[in-house]
Amino acid sequence: MKKRIWATALLSLAMLTTAGCGAKNTGNNESGAASSSASPSASASASASAPADDKTYSIAISQIVEHPSLDATREGFIAALKDAGIEEGKNLKISLNNAQNDQNANLSIGQKIASEKYDLVLGIATPSATALAQYVKNTPILFAAVTDPLDAKLVSNLDKPGANISGVSDTNPVAVQQLMDFIASDFPNVKKVGIVINEGESNAVVMAKNAEEQLKKHNIELVRAPVTNTSEVKQAAESLVGRADALFITLDNTVVSSVDAIIKVANDNHLPFFSSDRDTVEKGAFATYGFKYYDHGYQAGQMAVEVLKNGANIGDLKVGMQEKLDLILNLKAAEAQGITVSDEMKSKVQDPTNNIIQ
Repeated sequence: MKKRIWATALLSLAMLTTAGCGAKNTGNNESGAASSSASPSASASASASAPADDKTYSIAISQIVEHPSLDATREGFIAALKDAGIEEGKNLKISLNNAQNDQNANLSIGQKIASEKYDLVLGIATPSATALAQYVKNTPILFAAVTDPLDAKLVSNLDKPGANISGVSDTNPVAVQQLMDFIASDFPNVKKVGIVINEGESNAVVMAKNAEEQLKKHNIELVRAPVTNTSEVKQAAESLVGRADALFITLDNTVVSSVDAIIKVANDNHLPFFSSDRDTVEKGAFATYGFKYYDHGYQAGQMAVEVLKNGANIGDLKVGMQEKLDLILNLKAAEAQGITVSDEMKSKVQDPTNNIIQ
């Protein structure tokens, strides 16, 4: 029931809103300056960086693991701060902590951050955010790259989270539904979709359930290949050969960290491979409905500015979500996976210049 409430809440929020790894240690480490410049969409909201603030700020970031989506989230967050005049090396110190997908390290990072003094802390991905929420009680907490903040018990209300936490969700249930509809309409021979999944990650479970319910409407079965760590991903993907007609993954940190193994299985066996994020499509999956994680992080950074510079109470800031969804296709991946990309498929891409990857 909770997941249905979450989906309904997100869809309601979508209709109501119009706005929208670095260090390998598990300890406290100041990161280097952000290397990315603002993306086109981010730059539209901040045409020039604001003058540096006289006040100095200290922020801790906890990131569960290094992979492109989470790294881009972090970079977008830092860029939004810079555009508001809060710049690392001038008036900002960042403690960057990466758990390398180790839950014990993740909890230790949460405890360590709680024992230190910061103006704001950021948790990137559900495990990092939940560890911070468990231990940090008196400092504003932002989360990003979290699929279901209700199910993760980070907040109890999306519009007014309360307490000392809010953030941005990296999903819109419509994205998964649209992707499953795309599979059903443009791949009529697909009767079974295989998913490699760590069912210990709540975000993955929520998205898989959403996908399964949508596929059932088209009489397509979702076939699971469970894993508990990254070393099992390759074997799990191989186990789906002969059992599934296509492959799909969610925003599953364990699986995405070893996605190259799935891409190889898909290419070697001519299995269409669908993902839940743009970065995986850029690496070699065929398609997704998605957005740029840099922009997602930038959105979280704008919330941080509201707290740090404008005095907003973080518990009063509604949870943000992703609105600008588009079909993203990788034509090289299509060739490797034996997919004939029709003009009808291409016509479904709203922004072909940026979202048809040659």
